[in-house]
Amino acid sequence: MPSTTNIVQGLAIDFKGQPWLVITAQFVNPGKGAAFTRSKLRNLKTGQVVENTFRSGEAVELIDMTRNKCQFSYKEGTAYNFMDNESYEQFSLEEDSIGDAKQYLLEGTECYAMYLDGVPVSIQIPQKIDFKVIEAPPGLKGDTATGGSKDVKIETGSMIKVPLFIKEGDVIKVNTDSGEYVSKA
Repeated sequence: MPSTTNIVQGLAIDFKGQPWLVITAQFVNPGKGAAFTRSKLRNLKTGQVVENTFRSGEAVELIDMTRNKCQFSYKEGTAYNFMDNESYEQFSLEEDSIGDAKQYLLEGTECYAMYLDGVPVSIQIPQKIDFKVIEAPPGLKGDTATGGSKDVKIETGSMIKVPLFIKEGDVIKVNTDSGEYVSKA
């Protein structure tokens, strides 16, 4: 049974008798007082998202989940459809069980399906993905009052803050955990 210092994103834990997926986890060790882990959790059965702080040394129980490689196929209404890369079985997940990953899903995106008792309950996308910039305002010379950045639209429709030199048609690498620009691809 790992302690709270080992809680990381993508881990499935038993919290208050329910299966939860760790969406974000940040270990904090303040100068005064005990260390703790600040986390955001998503209930794998209901889709509910909660924030929780685990005290240092507190034990958490892991849930046995299997991860299979899968591929995003298409979106239909609020359902996102995937195909398992090994069995070629199709399955769909509702928008709330995917969370923020929906901002970065393109047809053909490779990801991992998280299975709880043989049923797909969530997905994990790669931490860094390349996207084509489809809309970019021109970077104006001398426009550094905002820190030298601008918002561009990537091919999924999401807006990403990038440096001024990025233009329409460029391919950029995006950190899917934070939604931040990483580099030009």
